[in-house]
Amino acid sequence: MKLKQTLITAALGTACVGAALVAIEAGAAGPTAQAPASAPAAINYAPGVPALPDPRNVYSGTGAGQLSEAVKGHLERVYVPNLRGNDVWVIDPETAKVVSKFKVGRAPQHVVPSWDLQTLWVGNNAERHTDGSLTPIDPRTGKPGPSVPVDDPYNMYFTPDGKSAIVVAEAQKRLDFRDPHTMQLQYSISAPGCGGINHADFSIDGRYGVFTCEFSGQIAKVDLVERKVVGYLKLKMPATRFKEGSSPLDPQTEICTATKGMPQDIRISPDGKHFYIADMDADGVHVVDGESFKEVGFIATAIGAHGLYPSRDGKKLYVANRSTHKIHGKTSGPGSVAVIDFATEKVVAVWPIPGGGSPDMGNVSADGRWLWLSGRFDNEVYRFDTTSGAVTKIKVGQEPHGLTVWPQPGRYSLGHTGNLR
Repeated sequence: MKLKQTLITAALGTACVGAALVAIEAGAAGPTAQAPASAPAAINYAPGVPALPDPRNVYSGTGAGQLSEAVKGHLERVYVPNLRGNDVWVIDPETAKVVSKFKVGRAPQHVVPSWDLQTLWVGNNAERHTDGSLTPIDPRTGKPGPSVPVDDPYNMYFTPDGKSAIVVAEAQKRLDFRDPHTMQLQYSISAPGCGGINHADFSIDGRYGVFTCEFSGQIAKVDLVERKVVGYLKLKMPATRFKEGSSPLDPQTEICTATKGMPQDIRISPDGKHFYIADMDADGVHVVDGESFKEVGFIATAIGAHGLYPSRDGKKLYVANRSTHKIHGKTSGPGSVAVIDFATEKVVAVWPIPGGGSPDMGNVSADGRWLWLSGRFDNEVYRFDTTSGAVTKIKVGQEPHGLTVWPQPGRYSLGHTGNLR
């Protein structure tokens, strides 16, 4: 069975690369291959930002087995926030079984590791209500503490120096910088041009962050030192994209009539030069040069490109393709994971979900063996074998979203579902 799955994966990878070439020939921007990383003369880190173990590799501190002493004694668990159930389900990753459940605030979106790795915060943004909150989880016990009232915490990140939590107040088009422990407000940065401000990643030197604007088809560059938005970039739409309902086994393309994209997750390249932005309407990943803030390429993946997760060896990028261009999709859609090679910026494999699914947010296990993703429209969680692409399905609550795997390797957390460095 494993051999059969491997052969299918290889065949799908070829099909997907072919579809990407069709998009490029029709006029989409082609991916720009990266030269092998070389050591920079020096990285001018922002004050208080820890230096990388290897300045040539952003992910040099997050490899398999590189667990910090700070997570010693933490339970190995997968925490799944269920948006419509107002609860978190907890999975034992070894048995792939649900071992506990607990209630949190209204509309939990993401489970976010704190900068110091001592707390997992559940962002309950309350969707169209005003009772947003953050629920702390003790990773030693897997138990929640009292919730802290916070305005609109759709997502949360941390400044690279660890001095502030950044609550992404999506509905307010605003970033609220808060004390990382008490969550008291320090200051805010308004981003009026960023409709649906959402996900983020940070430069190699910690001096700026790039945030996605889901509803305006843009990204925003935020200077963390000067505390201001320094620019917006509208992302280019490809000439073609995948047809709604198109199977990863037989991908079909169509003329892309959308005038703007729907950017979702974002991740930086290992050498710190490029940012990769998953776009649910463009069915792929935009490639943006961080310093010049210009789009330099596009990589077609599959329908509804959504979540991005680097492999533990820092050589590949896993792309969760949610199966639809729609915000609210149907069950059992043609969901898949595409695997991008960082060095060549090309798709090297595609892993379909047997019977369909809707992979959304998650992360990679500490040893790199598993990719865990929520199944947003199917009320389930997927565990992908990162060697073969084989999938295990686990039933959970109503509309699971930003799950986190814990513990994860790294010295500190930049937030989301485990963007560690």
